Amino acid sequence: MIKPMEENEIQSQIKDLPTWSWADDKLHKSIAFTDFREAMSFLIKLSFEIEQRDHHPEIYNSYNQVKISTATHDAGGKVTARDFELARAIDKLS
Repeated sequence: MIKPMEENEIQSQIKDLPTWSWADDKLHKSIAFTDFREAMSFLIKLSFEIEQRDHHPEIYNSYNQVKISTATHDAGGKVTARDFELARAIDKLS
């Protein structure tokens, strides 16, 4: 089982990810794109990154809005270093 991060570790690392928040034991990000096509293009690129990492976040899409939440299932649904690695990769794509 992967070790969940302590609250102080999460608070420290999330400072480097200003577009992300931490609530309900997950990291969250919302992104607004210009239109549906741009949002879907991002989701397709994101799907390759997710599969490569074998770390699958919750994703919600409505027209030009994409919401992502991530936690590690193997850590009891808590935030781990894997979630921060994925968050940084998502920021590079968006």
